[in-house]
Amino acid sequence: MDADGDDPRGVKRKAQEELEPPRRIRALHQDVVNKIAAGEIIVAPVHALKELIENAVDAGSTSLEILVKDGGLKLLQITDNGHGIDKEDLPILCERFTTSKLKAFEDLTSIGTYGFRGEALASISHIAHLTVTTKTPESSCAWKAHYAGGKLAPAKPGQSADPKACAGRQGTQIAVEDLFYNVPTRRRAFRSASEEYAKILDLVGRYAVHCSGVAFSCKKHGESGAGLAIPSNASTIDRIRLVHNSAVANDLIQFGAANEQYGFKSEGLVSSANHSAKRTTLLLFINHRSVESSAIKKAIEHTYSTFLPKGGHPFVYLSLEIDPARVDVNVHPTKREVNFLNEEEIIEIICDEIRTRLGKVDTSRTFLTQCLLSTKRPAVAGADSGADGIPLITADGRMTQRGPSQRAATQKPYENNLVRVDSRVRKITSMLPPGERASSPSKVTDEQAPENMEYVYTEKEPTICRLTTVKDLRAEVREDIHNNLTDIFAKHTFVGVVDDRRRIAAIQGGVKLFLVDYGMVSNEYFYQLGLTDFGNFGAIRFQPPLHLRELLRIAADHERDVSGDAEDMDWEEVVTMVYDQIINRRDMLAEYFAMEVSEDGDLSSIPLLMKGYTPSMAKMPNFLLRLGPHVDWNDEKRCFQSFLRELASFYVPESLPPQAKEGEDEDEQIASCRKQLARAVEYALFPAFKARLIATRGLLKGVVEVADLKGLYRVFERC
Repeated sequence: MDADGDDPRGVKRKAQEELEPPRRIRALHQDVVNKIAAGEIIVAPVHALKELIENAVDAGSTSLEILVKDGGLKLLQITDNGHGIDKEDLPILCERFTTSKLKAFEDLTSIGTYGFRGEALASISHIAHLTVTTKTPESSCAWKAHYAGGKLAPAKPGQSADPKACAGRQGTQIAVEDLFYNVPTRRRAFRSASEEYAKILDLVGRYAVHCSGVAFSCKKHGESGAGLAIPSNASTIDRIRLVHNSAVANDLIQFGAANEQYGFKSEGLVSSANHSAKRTTLLLFINHRSVESSAIKKAIEHTYSTFLPKGGHPFVYLSLEIDPARVDVNVHPTKREVNFLNEEEIIEIICDEIRTRLGKVDTSRTFLTQCLLSTKRPAVAGADSGADGIPLITADGRMTQRGPSQRAATQKPYENNLVRVDSRVRKITSMLPPGERASSPSKVTDEQAPENMEYVYTEKEPTICRLTTVKDLRAEVREDIHNNLTDIFAKHTFVGVVDDRRRIAAIQGGVKLFLVDYGMVSNEYFYQLGLTDFGNFGAIRFQPPLHLRELLRIAADHERDVSGDAEDMDWEEVVTMVYDQIINRRDMLAEYFAMEVSEDGDLSSIPLLMKGYTPSMAKMPNFLLRLGPHVDWNDEKRCFQSFLRELASFYVPESLPPQAKEGEDEDEQIASCRKQLARAVEYALFPAFKARLIATRGLLKGVVEVADLKGLYRVFERC
C-alpha cells in the first residue's frame, strides 16, 4: 500500500535512496555561551540583586542602599560603604571566572564567603547595561566604568572605554539598567513590576534579618519613603519586627544546637505555639548564605504539627554553620541550594532542640475559638466545648473531638442561667449622634455638650521604658490581680449612673448586677495607665501658660478656709516650698510626665492620659499643691508611685452636689456638668475599664453584688 507523502507515519526507505550526511559538531559562539550562562545565573531581577548584596557584604559594608525601578527591570542600583575595588582590577572586573576568593579547585572545600566563582557581574554585563562607581580608602577619587559583554565599554559612542575619575564616597555603587534588554523572551515573561518588587523586598528582608551590624534600605525610584529601612544597631528581634510584624517578634523563642561529630552549630529564633500563620516562613541561612531546603522545612513543620492547630504554620529563622569541608556550595547555578554531609542527623538534632524549647516555654496556651451556633457558649481553654464539631481543649493543651455520648449529654441551659443583656450586642444609643447620647430623652443643647478638644498629633517615636523601678511597679499590679473581678469588668454591660455624688454606677456581669464605686475604679485605672504609658504621655497645653505660683496660692487659700489649724501654718511658706520643688525637678517632669514648667514658673502643659476625656480643671490647683508633701522626691520608685497616684486622683471624676428635688430649679452649670459626667462615665471610662483594667484585690471594696438572677428565681419559687 502506498503511503501518502503528507502522512505523518514513517515509510519504508528504499534501498537506492542515499543517506543524509550527519551534521557537524561546532563550537558555539562565545557570545551565545555567555548569554546561556547568564540565563542560568540571573533568572530574574531578584537573583541579580542577591549576587550584588552578597558581594557588598563580602566587601565589609555596614550600610546598603538599594534603589529599584520597574521591579528592577529598568534600574537596579545598590550602594555600599565597603572597601571598594582597585582601579587596576576594573578592566577584568566583569570577565567570567575572575574572583579574589578562589585560586584552586581545592579552595572550594574551605570557601567561607558568599561569592567565589566570579560569574555574577559577568553574567549581568551580558544581559544589561552595567555601571560601576568605586572608591578605595587609599584612592584620592572615585572611578566610574561602564561594561558590556564582560568588557569595558565607552559611556557614549566615540569616547574611551577606560574608567573615568569622578567624585564619590568610599565604597561601590553598581547600577544595572535595562535588564534582559537583549533577551526579549525572558523580559516578556515577567508579569508585573510590583510582583518583582515584592520578591526584592522579601530577599532584602531576609538578609536584613541575618546580617547583624549592617543597615539596609530599599525603596522604589521616585518615592521619598523607603519600602524597607533597617538601622545597623537593631537587634535580630527588632529586625524581625521591622521586616515582618510585632505579632511575630513578640512570640519568638531563641534556641541553639551544636554537634562536634557532625561539625555544625546552629542558632535561631522560632515562634511559640501561640503564633500560627497560614503558611510557614523559613529564613534559612547555611554558612551565612540564604538558601532553601525542602527537607529542613518539612521536618520543622512536622515538629510543629503537635503544637499548632490544624492549618497552622510557624515562623522560623535558622542560621546553620557547617564545616566548609562538609558542604558542596557549587550545586546550583544561583547557589540557592547546597548539599552537606549527615543532613538527616543534623536536621533531627535541630528539630529535637526546637521541640524541647517549645515544651519548656509553652506551658500556657492561648486559643481563639468560635461557636457554630449563636446559642452555644464558646470553648474556653481547659474546658469542654458545647458546640458540635468544635474541638475540645484539654488542660494539657491537646485538642480532641466530642464523642456521640458527650454530645447527647449536652443540655439546654435553664432560664435562670440565661444572660438577658449581652455586652457584645450593639445598643440603639450608639446609632445616635454624640450630642444626642444623653440619659435624658430630650435633645442636648450645645451648652450641655462636652467641651471640644483640638488634638494635634506628632511623629514622636514611642519611648521604651527600661527603668527597673517602673517594671517593679507594673509587676506589683500584676501580682495583685483578682481574676474573677477582672473578668467581670472585661465582659460587663454598663447599666447607668446611680449616684453621681457618691460616684456609684451599676453594671451587669453575666446574670449578676453590681454597684461600682467608679471613683475608686477610675483611680486604679489611671494609675495603671500611668505605669503602662510611662514616658509616652500626651500633653494638655495651656495657651497662654498658667502661673504656677498663683495656682498654688489658690489651692493654699482653699486649704486655709477648710482647715481647722489654719492659724498654726504659714501657707505662703508652703507655697514657696512646693514651688521650688516643682521648679527644681521640671526636667524630670517634662521627660517622664509631659509636664512642662519654665524657669519663670509658667505651667504650659500637664499629662494627657486618655483621649476623649478631660479631668476637671477645678481640681488642678489642689493637684499641684499636693505634689509637695505627698510625693517622695528622694526615692525613685516611691517618687514615681506617689506622683502617679496623685495624677490618677486628679483624673478621677469629680463628685457633684445632690440632685435638685422635684419642683426646684437646678443650677444650669451643675446640670450641664452632671450630663457631661454621665456621658464621660458611660462612653469613655467604662469602655476603657473593659479594654485595659486589671482589677486588683483592693477594688473588691468598691464592687458590691446587689442582684443575682439565680437567687431571684429561688425567691420567686418560694413565693
